[in-house]
Amino acid sequence: MKLVSYVERPIHSDRPEIKLGLLIGDDCVADVAIAQTWAQGARGLSGRALPHSMMELLGEWADAAPHLEQIAAALPADDTCLTLKGARRQPVARRRQDVFLLPPVPNPLSLRDFDGYEKHARNMYRLHSRAIPQTWYEAPTFAYGNPLTVLGPDLGLPMPRHGTALDFELEIAAVIGVGGQNITPNEAPAHIAGFMIMNDWSLRDAHNGELNVYGAAKGKDFATTTGPALVTPGDLADRQIGEGAELRYDLEMVARVNGQERSRGNFKDIHWTVAQMIAHASEDVMLYPGEIIGTGTVASGCLLEQGAADSGGWLKPGDVVELEVERLGHLATTIYDAR
Repeated sequence: MKLVSYVERPIHSDRPEIKLGLLIGDDCVADVAIAQTWAQGARGLSGRALPHSMMELLGEWADAAPHLEQIAAALPADDTCLTLKGARRQPVARRRQDVFLLPPVPNPLSLRDFDGYEKHARNMYRLHSRAIPQTWYEAPTFAYGNPLTVLGPDLGLPMPRHGTALDFELEIAAVIGVGGQNITPNEAPAHIAGFMIMNDWSLRDAHNGELNVYGAAKGKDFATTTGPALVTPGDLADRQIGEGAELRYDLEMVARVNGQERSRGNFKDIHWTVAQMIAHASEDVMLYPGEIIGTGTVASGCLLEQGAADSGGWLKPGDVVELEVERLGHLATTIYDAR
């Protein structure tokens, strides 16, 4: 199933109600609460109290997710869901254009971004005339992002004011659904609620100077875009390669800028698996539902790797960056000048 967080349009309040929904196809968003009442009458599904938000759902993932899977399975997989009515004749679903999608996890507890792809790491070190250090192969490494600046699929990105070398990064992120500490790599897949596309925006002129002193800060913390939906592992089962610690997925990944393809890769080519990342992150640390694990930039998945530092071909206001991943969807962001 594909889970979303959304508000209904038109938006008349500064604090509109954030709803938990199911993305059906590309054009429908179903309200899970109303969909349950329809499924009770039309399919004989038992009712139960449902989580009101994504964080509530993640907090009771093991118990609530199977019930939501039943609701999702009962719904038609096309736009005929728009004709369905639930309790008090409320529409079960709305068209995509009639809702405003937020990040699937609007208020994540944390954001860790790993460096998972060897080829990407090699390309980045080569830019500094260095080889990948041996320590890269000893354990997966990560940096913390800013969970308070996560954007969703229906928000543009204001051009940062403290630099000009704006770059995208084509990534997939996992979301923790079952907490734990000192999780083994073989146990880790059971802790994953789902996957989503992630654009780890970077401001290279700020970032590079920071890395020479302490680490990524203003080069990274202004924004990360995720979406459009949190896709559960069951929807990816036929693309699964390996199990446990070696779990991978065969998912093609593409990035385009203004309609022109700029990057292509595959999730299966990752060096450090998501299971290994989760295990490493949980060493002596409790992971909680609602934490995001970025898996790293796919090879050639950013403009820096493609020579933008020499050509000056960075992103600018008016550009549209599209990230597309098989089964996970399409995430488009327009850069705009907010000054």
